[in-house]
Amino acid sequence: MNSDTSARNALRDMELEVEAEGREWMRRRLEQKLQAQVEEQGAIFPPERKKSASSAARNDAAAHGLRRRGA
Repeated sequence: MNSDTSARNALRDMELEVEAEGREWMRRRLEQKLQAQVEEQGAIFPPERKKSASSAARNDAAAHGLRRRGA
């Protein structure tokens, strides 16, 4: 009975190892596909902010009743 239990444990360990290798293989495959899409589109993440975004912040301050010093 002990050898039977050992054989089942060895088989289970092998199964867990194969599952882990499969997950890692799929993770790498997905990473490669996503990287290929990024390179194809030429996009970066997170997107860079446009310089005009700072003027929106000034408009928000005025909308919230905030004043600049000296005004």
